[in-house]
Amino acid sequence: MRIVVLVSGTGSNLQAVIDAVSTGSLDLTIAAVGADRHNTYGVERSTAAGIDGFVVDFKSFDQRADWNAALTEKVASYSPDYVVSSGFMRIVDQTFLDAFPNRYLNTHPALLPSFPGAHGVRDALAYGVKVTGCTVMIADAGVDTGPILAQAAVEVLDDDTEDTLHERIKVKERALLIETLRQLALGDR
Repeated sequence: MRIVVLVSGTGSNLQAVIDAVSTGSLDLTIAAVGADRHNTYGVERSTAAGIDGFVVDFKSFDQRADWNAALTEKVASYSPDYVVSSGFMRIVDQTFLDAFPNRYLNTHPALLPSFPGAHGVRDALAYGVKVTGCTVMIADAGVDTGPILAQAAVEVLDDDTEDTLHERIKVKERALLIETLRQLALGDR
């Protein structure tokens, strides 16, 4: 199975996948890592691991549709079986989704359908839940509305801050993403 991973920041989920592939615990090929802006640590991680990296800089395009078309073309050039959004903070359009139907994976730091959007951890804390978690799903045109592939729960502690809770969620999220990718590679999903 071939994947392309899209990042906007540090790429901690990406590093977990790179590590799992390099140790042989995850049997797939990371064909490339792409970013929506220059100087992301995620692309640096890929380069250090000998994986192709690319940037389709959002700010280089006057129209969002032009950026989406360029991103779609670049990702498609690697012929991925799946595209993985790993902290990729841009919404792709229907053209991108149509190019990779039911093959664009996303992670979210909450137990969807609860707390969708960019602030899932903050929103869960504000609501006062005692359990939150993370979700791996197929991304669709909605905001965190695609089919759920896997979820893992994380207890909310009385003294949690958004940062402490998010760090614990990230640990579960990395493991959940790797297990989901493993099942997809084996054809178990």
